[in-house]
Amino acid sequence: MIEKLSQLKKFYKKFKRLPSYSEMLKIFGFSSKNAVFKVIKSLIDEGFIKKENKKLAPTSKFFALPFLGQIKAGFPILAEEDRNYLTLDEYMIEDPNSTFLLKVSGDSLSGIGIFDGDIVIIERKKEATPGTIVLAQIDKEWTLKILKKDKKQQIVYLEAANPKYPPLIPRQELQIFGVVKAVIRKLN
Repeated sequence: MIEKLSQLKKFYKKFKRLPSYSEMLKIFGFSSKNAVFKVIKSLIDEGFIKKENKKLAPTSKFFALPFLGQIKAGFPILAEEDRNYLTLDEYMIEDPNSTFLLKVSGDSLSGIGIFDGDIVIIERKKEATPGTIVLAQIDKEWTLKILKKDKKQQIVYLEAANPKYPPLIPRQELQIFGVVKAVIRKLN
């Protein structure tokens, strides 16, 4: 079944739709539509696809990646394989209606592992606790920095995670528009 699902995903990636039953005959190398119906029923039962207005449509599980378990980053061990599926949306995004992506430009957060070209997942929020990485507007300028609070002077300011950048203390106003929930980096 995994191979059939993989073939459907390849088709979907290329054509942005699921194939028709007759196209599936060719894709799967079947000679009868009954065999295609059995595969479709199984994929519907497992939650990978659904019928919507008499047409097949992918579910969020269709786009999920196999979650194979844990792997130690220390000494080698035998990796155990589960057959669970996980979408990155389910894992990283709590509230899709208030979440968006931004591409990072600059190196002011390199000290905490956020680099130029990374994608950050931002959840819209007007408030954040000190130590949180925030999307903020400070004196009409937008930035991504760490929210800090000076307890003695009772001022809230923004701090970089790179020593070559000074703290940003608002002259007029500091508004929080969101908090960073995750960082995505594509390697190679």
